[in-house]
Amino acid sequence: MAIAVAATRQVLADAYKGLNGGSTVWVSLHTADPGTTGTSEASGGSYARVQGTWTSGTGGALTMAELTFNAPAGNFTHAGLWSASSAGTFHDKCALAPSITLGSAGTIKVTPSFSVS
Repeated sequence: MAIAVAATRQVLADAYKGLNGGSTVWVSLHTADPGTTGTSEASGGSYARVQGTWTSGTGGALTMAELTFNAPAGNFTHAGLWSASSAGTFHDKCALAPSITLGSAGTIKVTPSFSVS
């Protein structure tokens, strides 16, 4: 069932934003579906998780500024949300559509968003 009231959708979206105790999370890249534990995170070269901050929209939406990752060569299929820059708690995932393939080390730009319907 879709949630009909926009204000209710936004309350739920803002609760998602607070999963980490605030609006800041660390975003990761993955070379396969990370499941529920965050497996298959990218590694090598100068890859590192990137910190991002959710901002509230309206009607159940959250947005984040575009994030830039330094990534090694490879195929990247998913992004993940974490509580810390390394280790930490894995909160969620989403598929990159389309997946991104780098033939050599380079940068990947991702603009995270979240919505409740």
